[in-house]
Amino acid sequence: MRGLMMDAPLLVSSIIEHAARVHGSTEIVARTPEGGIHRTTYGEVHRRARQLAQALARLGVRAGDRVASLAWNTHHHFELFYGVSGSGAVLHTINPRLFEEQLVYIANHAEDAWICVDAATLPIAEKLAPRTPGVKGWIYMSVDPELPRSSLPGLLSYERLLAAEDGDYEWPEFDECQASVLCYTSGTTGQPKGVVNSHRSTLLSALVMSTADMIGGYRSGAREVVMPIAPMFHGNGWQMVYTAPLSGQAMVLPGRNFEPDKLYEIMAQEGVTLAACVPTVWTTLVDHLDRNGLELPSLRAALVAGTKPPRSLIEGLELRHGAEVGHCWGMTEALGVTKCGMPPGFADAPFEDRVQQKLKQGRVAFGTKLRIVDENGGLLPHDGVAYGHLQARGPLIAASYFKHEAPISDGWLQTGDVAKLFPDGTVEIVDRSKDVIKSGGEWISSATVENVAMGHPAVAQAAVIGVPHPRWQERPLLIVVAKPDKQVTREELIEFLRPLMASWWVPEDVAFADALPMTATGKIHKVTLRERFRDFTSSAAA
Repeated sequence: MRGLMMDAPLLVSSIIEHAARVHGSTEIVARTPEGGIHRTTYGEVHRRARQLAQALARLGVRAGDRVASLAWNTHHHFELFYGVSGSGAVLHTINPRLFEEQLVYIANHAEDAWICVDAATLPIAEKLAPRTPGVKGWIYMSVDPELPRSSLPGLLSYERLLAAEDGDYEWPEFDECQASVLCYTSGTTGQPKGVVNSHRSTLLSALVMSTADMIGGYRSGAREVVMPIAPMFHGNGWQMVYTAPLSGQAMVLPGRNFEPDKLYEIMAQEGVTLAACVPTVWTTLVDHLDRNGLELPSLRAALVAGTKPPRSLIEGLELRHGAEVGHCWGMTEALGVTKCGMPPGFADAPFEDRVQQKLKQGRVAFGTKLRIVDENGGLLPHDGVAYGHLQARGPLIAASYFKHEAPISDGWLQTGDVAKLFPDGTVEIVDRSKDVIKSGGEWISSATVENVAMGHPAVAQAAVIGVPHPRWQERPLLIVVAKPDKQVTREELIEFLRPLMASWWVPEDVAFADALPMTATGKIHKVTLRERFRDFTSSAAA
């Protein structure tokens, strides 16, 4: 017996249509790449997204064609998520932080028809143009309709394209499994891989990430102002481009400037209540607040993901600045699979208990199943003790890469993470599979050692990699960037670590660096570190 409900497809266009109808006057405030502040509303975005869809059709864009964005967190970029995907085309969000060779590969591999750029990415696009022959044209996004001088062939003005259309456009209906957004991985272990989200998966992910226990503290009737500091080309600004209009939240977009003074300025000015970014950005922002005696009284919640936040960051945000930290986990291939809400009983728990829970990566969200397996694929218990290779399955999980096979085992995606799973659904990422150090047949979590090292008051950044050892095969090497006004020695750091972890986890040696190499998504690039220290011999081994 079948249900007797209307069969309406889950489409991205329904989000902005709903936002315009129910809270059309709610603001989107954006810093432009040129530095100015631009204000618009969901109602206005809906109108302009329909004009964009008309303009793309006039340019010959058809369903399934890839229209790429090489842009930062601006109102123009936000409009692309609806004007492109809503028309039936596929928005391909390109990370401008990638190396030029990777950018060329991505644009050609995706077979991008058009690429939208802004003032910050125009110089990058000019380098790519001669090596991307399949691109039909380039679209320049700026509040100024006049085009800059550029070597880009056939450069068009975004504002002029929209001005030529009347916005009298009905969103088409099509199969909800049709592609909505194409996003490539950062390519730290080879060429970037394309993850193709469907309209269905996008809607389901947005709904899951809008649930009350995604991150607590929201009060009915309160003005919620969210700020995706996480770039829109990185997991769609952690899905905030969808969750904000879906829930009627005002949205603040920081443009391309992530310097702490600029972030503070716009957050304070617009009364941001919830913001999301990786720990390194939060750390610099908290340091700026502390150094200058500044406060963000409107900020009630800080969403963090990407890498494990140091305990000192959670303490700073919660104890000094009154913002509840929400820590979750996901990846390009799996958006919205854990939630930040604390388990029952933790609401009034002592801070020490709460911080230990927040150092874990949240709890599995509805719609996703997680499991851990050993080296031979054997299932491991969800007891919070055993740890193994993390696998995922569900409607929000990639089943394949664009033109490539994904690492699927028995219907489960191999995430590349090593994790513990707890009976209450809590997830604790121990390490990346490729970053786990195997010493004497035992695993050492580089992420855990790094997090402990970050607790030292003189340490600004820390990374741990495995280096060869004549007896134990591999031993951990701690690489540290000291704070500008602090000094610390190898001996002091090792003695600091000794009482805080198992003796055989304590690093063999410490190396100091002026800076650590970072990936395009703001993580430490350990491939570069391993190459840099491949001939390192610790004093203990010697």
